[in-house]
Amino acid sequence: MGRKERREREEKRENYATKHSNEKRKQTLIAVGVFVGIALIVGYASWIFINMTETAPGGPENAGALGSEHSHAAILVKIFGDTFEFSSPAFQIKSSWIHFEGNDGTTIHKHATGVNLGYLFDTIGIGIDDQCYVFPDGKSFCTNDEYTLKFFINREQVSDITNYEIMEGDRILVVFGSETPEEIESYLLQLDNQELIK
Repeated sequence: MGRKERREREEKRENYATKHSNEKRKQTLIAVGVFVGIALIVGYASWIFINMTETAPGGPENAGALGSEHSHAAILVKIFGDTFEFSSPAFQIKSSWIHFEGNDGTTIHKHATGVNLGYLFDTIGIGIDDQCYVFPDGKSFCTNDEYTLKFFINREQVSDITNYEIMEGDRILVVFGSETPEEIESYLLQLDNQELIK
């Protein structure tokens, strides 16, 4: 083998090694860049979540930071004596601020200060005010000459619940029909015995 051939072989070997080394370095730099980018995105998203305030997208207007409170309240809705609960998937966790969860339709979970029941009902598609209770399919039950919509919070009758902000252990009864005081008392007793799922 001549000197010229040996030099050509050495050059080929050096070119191959240099090229291979450069390619490996390039791939390493790309991988490091991707991981740094992912870390920055995760860090920023975590910071946003931790510092979420009432201005966070999708939150109620006057709500405190998500996680500023964790309260539970029992609710019982009776329409013409039939119990309506919120255990179907259509009513589960529609908002992080206040919701029903775990396929339970009788316990309200509130995760921020300043969140009222009106916001809860809005998020699950139920219209409610001091006169009417309107299901998502449009069926409405409104106070008239024969039937009335009544609200009770901790056994006290109130005229409206939409602006009420639940506190731990509250008991909320919504009744539509022409119930006697005895029937109302039996509903309140049922509500008192209802377990809070935490």
